Amino acid sequence: MRFFPLFADLQGRRVLVVGGGAVAERKVRLLLDAGASVRLVAPEVTAWLDGNPAIEVHRGHFDPQYFEGAVLAIAATDDRAVNEAVAAAGRDRDVLVNVVDVAELSSFIVPAIVDRSPLVIAISTGGVAPVLARLVRERLESLLDGSFGQLADLLQRWRSRIKGGLPDVNARRRFYETVVRGQVATLVRNNDLPGAERELERTLQHPDAPRRGSVVLVGAGPGAAGLLTLNALRALQEADVILHDRLVADEVLNLARRDADRICVGKMAGGHSVSQGRINEMLLEQARLGRRVVRLKGGDPFIFGRGGEELEFLEQHGIPFEVVPGITAAVACGAYAGIPLTHREHAQSVRFVTAHSGDSMDGLDWATLARERQTLALYMGVAGLGTIRDQLVRHGRAPSTPVAIVENGSRPNQRVVLANLAELEDAGRAAAIKSPALVIVGEVAALAASLHWFGSAPVQWRTLRAVA
Repeated sequence: MRFFPLFADLQGRRVLVVGGGAVAERKVRLLLDAGASVRLVAPEVTAWLDGNPAIEVHRGHFDPQYFEGAVLAIAATDDRAVNEAVAAAGRDRDVLVNVVDVAELSSFIVPAIVDRSPLVIAISTGGVAPVLARLVRERLESLLDGSFGQLADLLQRWRSRIKGGLPDVNARRRFYETVVRGQVATLVRNNDLPGAERELERTLQHPDAPRRGSVVLVGAGPGAAGLLTLNALRALQEADVILHDRLVADEVLNLARRDADRICVGKMAGGHSVSQGRINEMLLEQARLGRRVVRLKGGDPFIFGRGGEELEFLEQHGIPFEVVPGITAAVACGAYAGIPLTHREHAQSVRFVTAHSGDSMDGLDWATLARERQTLALYMGVAGLGTIRDQLVRHGRAPSTPVAIVENGSRPNQRVVLANLAELEDAGRAAAIKSPALVIVGEVAALAASLHWFGSAPVQWRTLRAVA
């Protein structure tokens, strides 16, 4: 290990920066954030550097005399000779010097930084592969939201009370593990800082009490793992147990903690593998065991996902919960099929409708749904394509209205079939459409023929008919 990692207190201490371009400006911004007193030397400087009263700017060429009083120096020029002169002057004075992107001239390295102050993470490859360090930083940035800084600040403020209440080092370590993995961290993330303070005090008073479980209701999106939100990814990687729908893709489940228990509670068309009542009971059982439970649902849990029912059940039993929204199927299928759900020339509104059974369709306001200049996104309607067609036409929607059936939207095996409303049932049958599939009705559906960009091109019903 050539470079020893450390964090330097630069409050009020002088740092010399040689160079006045964009790179030097980035370094100066970091130094000022750390409270350093910056002396900058360069023939030309950026407008921001020149106009900042917090910087001691010297217009001119580098001279070793500018090292006077400096504890660190940074050379940020594109002139090799100047950089070498700064490095040599630093060695002569036992002042650590960083020459930007030139490790062999540097006596210290400025790492890639993830700043969640007071939590700060530094990543370095010793100057060998700065791009790799930046890649690691980007991944950490996606995993560590701003609540980590708030949590660190909370623990800093409580540090003396925690030390006084738990003088034993091992007991303190167990306490901190409980806090950062438990309900205190969750409440901070949910922006309930007073609640986090109360929970921290309760935990400190009863450090040996069983861990409190909680549930995170997570929308898994339509299938593509890249459409998960960052909060969904964090929840999966913190989960002790995951109760997931049948249609949640393996590539999504594979992002979870390796040692998390996975329980499939999905439902299939025509039959229920696990009843909703039993799912509720399983959530309660797992949470009462002190586990962090993720209830993982396809799409968005609040769009035809019965997420509200599950949360009502948890609330009745005093189980803490939080919600991570997901991209619902209509939005994803439309986007991946090249179908804008609203369009200034064709549709000024969009309606999400569930059509999974005859009973649910009988209760729909078909007269309203059949109005023109709107888009219908029909969930779970594969078994009722004929009924959808008949009801919409009967209530005034033109038989020539464009429709699209999107099967496995956003997934590698996505298929899009285009037809008109009169042909909807025949097109679905000819293409052997199976769930999961979404039906989009409206003039915007025709745009898929020209705006598609993902996977195979849409298939026109007339093509299917010709083949048949």
